[in-house]
Amino acid sequence: MPTETTATTSDTSRRAALGDPGYQAFLILRTGFTVAPILFGLDKFTNLLVDWPAYLAPWIDDIVPGSAQAAMYAVGVIEIVAGLIVALAPRFGGWLVAGWLAGIIVDLLTIPGYYDIALRDFGLLLGAVALARLAQRYHGKRQPN
Repeated sequence: MPTETTATTSDTSRRAALGDPGYQAFLILRTGFTVAPILFGLDKFTNLLVDWPAYLAPWIDDIVPGSAQAAMYAVGVIEIVAGLIVALAPRFGGWLVAGWLAGIIVDLLTIPGYYDIALRDFGLLLGAVALARLAQRYHGKRQPN
């Protein structure tokens, strides 16, 4: 049974961790790179936000089996899984999302008119790398409950 001293020390360490700007940045990035891939992955099945098959370069559509929409279903599953991996193992998940974004950037750079989105995704890639690095820094430290 925890003593009052243990509970007070634990509360103090939680407040200190939450007051650390680096840890705050880690939590923000972890949350964002968990939620966004899951939501975008789910949208690949509904196309509510955008017509996702339009973002698939013709040369990729030519080499993957099935239709562009079928490819987007696979992309959706991958993105949902990537978001879950970020939530569970951000040291690995950050690098996974960064690699996935690098692939998306290559795809977008080969479609005329999508360069602005490729640049945006490059910014997201940098955020995913920052998440992976911060996750390395905060791995193994007692995180607040």
